[in-house]
Amino acid sequence: MKTALERRRATFLRGHRAEWIALLFLIAKGYRPLARRYAAAGGEIDLIMRRGDTIAFVEVKARGLMDNALSAITATKRQRFSRAARAWLARHPHAQGKTWRADAVFIAPKRWPQHIVSAFELEIS
Repeated sequence: MKTALERRRATFLRGHRAEWIALLFLIAKGYRPLARRYAAAGGEIDLIMRRGDTIAFVEVKARGLMDNALSAITATKRQRFSRAARAWLARHPHAQGKTWRADAVFIAPKRWPQHIVSAFELEIS
């Protein structure tokens, strides 16, 4: 039986691995990384990517089943994510003229990553 510490470590490593998979997947789709694991204002953004004039703030979710990954972005998570996005935008004035969106990449075993463009609304105002 795993201890609580072993479970937390395994969860951390699974999430870290999922972020790398998502990063490589998005690079293969033509995105360029701007930041990874950006934390500010009480929120965290797994990946910040750019493709053309679009900046995608990306949430990565790894779950045993794809359906569980799809439902893992709660309202609280979206609020914290949006706060972090606002903080990043405030620190990067070059991004003001770009299109911003909140994407998600879902990772599940034995499945291709699923990239959802504009997975949820950013609360930027």
